[in-house]
This record gives sequence, C-alpha cells and structure tokens, in this order.
Amino acid sequence: MRGKSDLMERQDAVIEAVRPASGSPVVSRALTVIETLAGAMQPLALPEICALVHLPKATTHRLCQQLESLGYLVREPGGRSYAPGPRLVRMGFDVMRSAVTAERHGILAALVEQVGETCNFTTLAGHEVLYLDRVEARWPLRLHFDMGSRVPIHCTASGKIFVAAMKPTERRRILDAAGLPPYTPHTITARDRFDAELEQIARQGYSLDREEFLLGMGAIAVPVRAADGAVLAAVACHAPTVRFKVEEAMSYLPHLMTAARKLSKTLIERAAH
Repeated sequence: MRGKSDLMERQDAVIEAVRPASGSPVVSRALTVIETLAGAMQPLALPEICALVHLPKATTHRLCQQLESLGYLVREPGGRSYAPGPRLVRMGFDVMRSAVTAERHGILAALVEQVGETCNFTTLAGHEVLYLDRVEARWPLRLHFDMGSRVPIHCTASGKIFVAAMKPTERRRILDAAGLPPYTPHTITARDRFDAELEQIARQGYSLDREEFLLGMGAIAVPVRAADGAVLAAVACHAPTVRFKVEEAMSYLPHLMTAARKLSKTLIERAAH
C-alpha cells in the first residue's frame, strides 16, 4: 500500500487538530495554548506546554505549528521553545489600549495639570516598557512618544519600578537577556550598582531616571498596584532637565502617588467585573 501524500497528511493533521478533545472545541484548546504562552515568564518547550495544557504531544505540536504559521507563536533560536509571536503581541497591545478608559486618561490629564509636565501610564512588555497612555504638557520643548512605544527597562524610571518589584529569579532572567547596555554616560551598566539601585527603589517606593535613557531628560515614576500589592503598571512624569531637577521631581511625588492610587482603583474594579 502506498504511503499517504503530503496533502493527505496535512488534511489528517487539520482534522486531528480541529477534532474536539473531551467535548472541548478546537478554539478552546488553541486559546488555552495561547493563554499558557502569554502568561509564561519565559519561552516554553513542547513538553512543558503539553504538561500545562493537558493535551497529547501530537495534538499540542499541531496546534503550535498552526499558531506559528498564523503568527501567534514564534520559535526561539534553536527551534526547541515557543514564545508569543508578533500577532499575539499586537493583540495584547490592542487589548491593553482598549482598557485605557476615559477615566484613566482623565486621571493622567489631571496629573499633568498639577505638575505641569508630561505624564505617562506604562506596563511591562517582555524586556521592555510599553506606553499605554500619555498626556503631553503644553511646553514647546518636550519628548514625543506615542501609545504603543517601547523603551528600555533598565534605564527608564518606569522600567526600574518593574525590575525592582520582580522576584530574584525573574529579575536575573530578564537582566541576563536584556543586559545593561549604555544609552548615555549616565546609564547604570554595572550589575552590582544596578542591584543597589533596585533595592533603594523598593525601599522608597519611587524611581528616578537621571538622564540614563536620554541626555537632557529626567523622570520620576511610582508603581500602580493590584489589590494584593503586585505591580501592574507605573505612572511617570518626565521633562527636560533644564526645568526638571531632582528636587522638583520630588515635589511631584505626592501627586504621582495619588494618581497611582486612582489608577490602581480602576484596574482593581475592572478585574472585579
């Protein structure tokens, strides 16, 4: 008997992938794989995915292949592990952007009116900081970043907030992958000095960017927390250093913390519903 043609094998693979498992439709299984990869703190190998989604290896492999072909997953160099693909990352950003309600934008706008400088609302996206919302101050000299912009995690005020809140193993993995590349002469590039900076941030509850990302620009950021205290996002204020000294930045701290509590409340209320 002749072997199956490539077309027949592909058809069989599709039939197996869409066949319900234990009464669950294929959409549910595919979403489970996507959710698992999206929630993982690192790329996952096929056996790890199988164990987490409770599906046979052959079925999981076919699902991952199909999701990879659609751009929802990508294989890491070496081809042994899967990570969220560009289409999934874009979907995540679109979801986060839709979650920026008028209420949150209003909180950010009110903060800008209080401090007189540009403020932004950010979250962690892999090894980078993602801008979810931003309100510009009315100054001719300012830095423009659109929603969806990404900036480094190790040399920005928001980024250091996120790293300072990480568990040691997660922090080590992130820093090993991203490194501490110099963006300006002020960027902290020594791991021991950076660790000391993070410890101070964790104690004091805010972070400063002293021209570490861009020369002539400074920033201050505070965490936006979940009900259990976990850091979900950050709210930051930045401006050219000609009018943004550390002393001035510290005077903005009460306003930033009030805004962070208000933003935290909107996130907690949304999660409750």
